[in-house]
Amino acid sequence: MAAAAGLLRASVGLAAASSLHRPGLELRRVGAAAAAVAFFSVRRRYGSEAREEEEELRVRYLDDEHKGIVVLGLNRPHAKNALNKNLLKMMSKAVDSLKSDKKVRTVIFRSEVPGIFCAGADLKERAKMHSSEVSSFVSKARAAVNEMANLPVPTIAALDGIALGGGLELALACDIRVAASSAKMGLVETKLAIIPGAGGTQRLPRTIGASLAKELIFSARVVDGEEAKSIGLISHVVQQNEAGDAAYRRALALAREFLPQGPLAMRVAKLAINQGMEVDLVTGLAIEEACYAQTIPTKDRIEGLLAFKEKRPPRYKGE
Repeated sequence: MAAAAGLLRASVGLAAASSLHRPGLELRRVGAAAAAVAFFSVRRRYGSEAREEEEELRVRYLDDEHKGIVVLGLNRPHAKNALNKNLLKMMSKAVDSLKSDKKVRTVIFRSEVPGIFCAGADLKERAKMHSSEVSSFVSKARAAVNEMANLPVPTIAALDGIALGGGLELALACDIRVAASSAKMGLVETKLAIIPGAGGTQRLPRTIGASLAKELIFSARVVDGEEAKSIGLISHVVQQNEAGDAAYRRALALAREFLPQGPLAMRVAKLAINQGMEVDLVTGLAIEEACYAQTIPTKDRIEGLLAFKEKRPPRYKGE
């Protein structure tokens, strides 16, 4: 218990020391005309508070050359995207809708707030909870992270700022993580630290190995994008740009690489990898065989093979 308390204090201290506050991040006030429109035109909105809650998670379906890519954007600027009850509910609802949508090809998880990905759990809200509510909240947070991990399509976390505790656990639930780094003063780089609660003690060692995971969890250490890349915590690190969205731009480029591939093949490949990692090799190969069998009689398989052929160097195309 003492160790857990120490880790919690360290997390709070790191969050306070690393937090960023910029003028203009506060939610803009709704003018009289906009308020009137909102009052007469909506059924689900019952005032400015409801409007703000609806905006805490922005879901965008991209078009044109990005069609098939969906962006989930955390948007709680006043709370540094801390996870509260409403945000978890919105995430769960969005993911539930996405998993049954066959038009969705890749999901990018990012922040709409400059300089911060997610500061973890909303400790102000938690402080007001009765002790009996805390375990329920943690269970819902864990469920939301699991739902993200179980999306059948590829998922990419774009980390253009600080990710602490539950924020990093959200990123760990994604298939691929991209982080921004910066050696230039004034530009925000990614800082990462994990305090387990929503699956971190299980996903982190599966990602970077048990020994390193224990070291990071026991120390509550904050690492930057470069170090996170060196230990395998993230897949790509990019130089932060003036707009502060370099990681998102890289994630978008990765997602575009996935679009030409057969959608069914992508889904069964993810399923085979995820399930295969939890079993022995012989069982894993059987899982792969069962997944591959689903693609054999499909148009999806032909499209996937053609896309693969186009990426081959000319000497391997049989031309």
